[in-house]
Amino acid sequence: MKTVIGIDEVGRGPVAGPVAVGAFLIIDPDFHLSVREFPLPLRDSKQLSRTQREAWFKKIVDWQEEGKCDFFVSMISAGEIDSHGLSRAIKKALAESLEMLEPDDECLILLDGSLHAPRTFKNQITIIKGDEKEPVISLASIVAKVTRDRHMLTLAKRYPKYGFERHMGYGTEEHYAAIKKYGLCPIHRKSFLKRVAS
Repeated sequence: MKTVIGIDEVGRGPVAGPVAVGAFLIIDPDFHLSVREFPLPLRDSKQLSRTQREAWFKKIVDWQEEGKCDFFVSMISAGEIDSHGLSRAIKKALAESLEMLEPDDECLILLDGSLHAPRTFKNQITIIKGDEKEPVISLASIVAKVTRDRHMLTLAKRYPKYGFERHMGYGTEEHYAAIKKYGLCPIHRKSFLKRVAS
């Protein structure tokens, strides 16, 4: 069987925290049967509740331990996003995630939206709304979202004034009010907040 990797990114829009790219590798040729048997809907991570995402993630880790799949999530910091731009950060995270899974030349790589793998990967397809159409991309979205959210919960303890545990770095009214009151912290994307910070 030709191996398949799905790729998706999360955290493009927040004004704080990293951007994350998840790569999900199907190893077991009967893996889709396991997915269909799991009693939760499989969708783009944004369409699932936090509880549903965590349940999927737990099952994915079980499948990984059974040798049915593998995954890796690469995150690029707010500082690097400010220094080099979001597009470059996403490209770097995508390349890192793929590198960690070590796909062979025959591997089919399915990517969501406007994402593209490095040109060295000849067998790649970018799919608009791929996270809604291809289960392997949906799974990549879930592992990326859960990993990033868990990271933001850790950062929330380090910077408790901003409510990161509630908005995960997105630009909510609560978040902007905290920025206005306390200023920026080290995990804010300053390039996204020039008007707010001035």
